[in-house]
Amino acid sequence: MADRPLAIVTGASRGIGKGIAVELANLGFNLIISHFDFDPQGKPDEATGQKTQKEIKAMGAECEVIRADVSNPEDRKKLVDLAKAKFGRCDMLCNNAGVAPTKRIDILEATQESYDRVMNINLRGPYFLTQLVANWMVEQKKKFPDRNFRICNTSSMSAYTSSPARGEYCLSKAGISMMTKLYADRLAEFGIGVFEIRPGIIMTDMTSVVKGKYDKMIAEGLLPTKRWGYPEDIAKAVGAIAEGRLDYSTGQVINVDGGFHLRRL
Repeated sequence: MADRPLAIVTGASRGIGKGIAVELANLGFNLIISHFDFDPQGKPDEATGQKTQKEIKAMGAECEVIRADVSNPEDRKKLVDLAKAKFGRCDMLCNNAGVAPTKRIDILEATQESYDRVMNINLRGPYFLTQLVANWMVEQKKKFPDRNFRICNTSSMSAYTSSPARGEYCLSKAGISMMTKLYADRLAEFGIGVFEIRPGIIMTDMTSVVKGKYDKMIAEGLLPTKRWGYPEDIAKAVGAIAEGRLDYSTGQVINVDGGFHLRRL
């Protein structure tokens, strides 16, 4: 078990993050999964993360779960410190944690509070968590030049698709796209690949509130591949990166969106 690579996956108690964590466990990784869940009453919820941890351990992987708000510097440090103390390594970072606005509000009426919340979690958090982990990866690469290190960022079709009722979300995901390019450029000299996974309409808790809307749009031909995406679809793309199949493609955007990005006439 000590020779297994370690992946940190944020926002991994459920949805896309859980799908990624399960895929990486299948590929031989140990996991640290972070989450920041709340129950319907607004109290901290540990049950979902512990359930995912149990499922991953049943697959034969070691798995630590930690409650961590990626927008909080102390929580980011706590997350990396756990990896150092428990495993002494980090071979892959998957920046997946993210939130939608609490309410969809027209851009002409949007609030600074909502903007700050979404940008802090979706962009500032991964930007500085990547900085923290990347510096550690550079140190590891110098000690263990034969090891492979990779970073994978979950963005969204909203990185380039206008949704004026949730402008802060679109901006945060567009920022993730540039963040990927910046880190891919900076870390290439160390052989550390950085990638952007760009999901489309994926069946998760986040999209459940607009399921009816998207059911109709998909049925009417919005997507060339006429179905919802699933967390497993995203996980397969991350798995290809984890296996080293795209190591000469650092900075690449992988659209996992049923062909939405084709811009058909």
